Amino acid sequence: MTSAREHAVTEAKVIPIGTKRAGGGRAARGAAAPAPLPVPDPEPRSGPAGEPADEPAADEPAADEPAAGGLADSVAAAVGGVLSGPLGGLADRFLGKGWEDRAAGGLDFLRRRLTGEYEIDEFGFDAELTDKVLLNAVRPIAEKYFRLDVRGAEHLPVEGGALVVANHSGVLPWDALMTQVAIHDHTPSQRHLRMLAADLVFVLPGVNELARKAGHTLACNEDAQRLLELGEIVGVWPEGFKGIGKPFSERYKLQRFGRGGFVSSALKAGVPIIPCAIMGAEETYPMIGNARTLARLLGLPYVPLTPTFPWLGPLGMVPLPTKWTIQFGEPIPTDSYPPEAAEDPMLLFNLTDQVRETVQHSLYRLLVQRRSVFF
Repeated sequence: MTSAREHAVTEAKVIPIGTKRAGGGRAARGAAAPAPLPVPDPEPRSGPAGEPADEPAADEPAADEPAAGGLADSVAAAVGGVLSGPLGGLADRFLGKGWEDRAAGGLDFLRRRLTGEYEIDEFGFDAELTDKVLLNAVRPIAEKYFRLDVRGAEHLPVEGGALVVANHSGVLPWDALMTQVAIHDHTPSQRHLRMLAADLVFVLPGVNELARKAGHTLACNEDAQRLLELGEIVGVWPEGFKGIGKPFSERYKLQRFGRGGFVSSALKAGVPIIPCAIMGAEETYPMIGNARTLARLLGLPYVPLTPTFPWLGPLGMVPLPTKWTIQFGEPIPTDSYPPEAAEDPMLLFNLTDQVRETVQHSLYRLLVQRRSVFF
């Protein structure tokens, strides 16, 4: 007669080592599978009064496998416990009043990122990431370093689409980021600027994903019109690389504004065009030369030579702390034109020239009023 132990081994389930199991990994490919080990059936669990206990549902996470947000919840509990105890007074002193709400908000943001509880639109725009991370990183540069002065924000619509057209300068596109901060922080509903960017932005590793998350898209009429029809504020810098790569001797002299594609998009969507003048960017990196041969080898529109770059190495990439002013002009309405007006080349030329002249004259007025480049 076989013993109870021998009977249990005979009836055991066999689970080969190396196969995928709950909570475990997979065996390395190409490795020989070891001999299977017998694993006896566990004793059945009992509930109250000897009744079998309920088995966990197949889709429920195991007890030793916390949900994706478990880490953030654990951190929140730990931080809250520490700071609400003996360190609470120190937190109030060094972090300021209201640190509890800020900490809770930050941990809740972390939980949503870990669990995927956030939304992006059809262009890849992540509004929460832009507000909580990207704008918070750029805002101190705008307020403390460039001491940005925003004028004419009342011309920005509280709701509905609009096309902001600005001058472009400064070697690196700091002016686009400063305009994004200005519009967000100076509109009652904290509106986001959806920028139309050059092709180069979307082929640079890392920059591509970041630009999409921040709401930027390719500078083409189709994307511009789609965003305007959705009621977004769209930003365009028609000078392109000709503007940010021009020499210091031509500062604040606008380059050609293209063929009026941005005007066509505004006419089709029936939204106003808002001229925007940006002063201060021209002096951040005074461009005194262009290494054209190196630029061609690297596939770049230009390689700037400034008083600090490349002579000081990475330090030469730090912009000079110039005083910035961004002025939004009075909107130029387009909703009075018929739908076929977007195909009229003469009208496109006239409106494009009107916007360019408005921005140029605004720059001249700002320059006359400016006391110093840095103050």
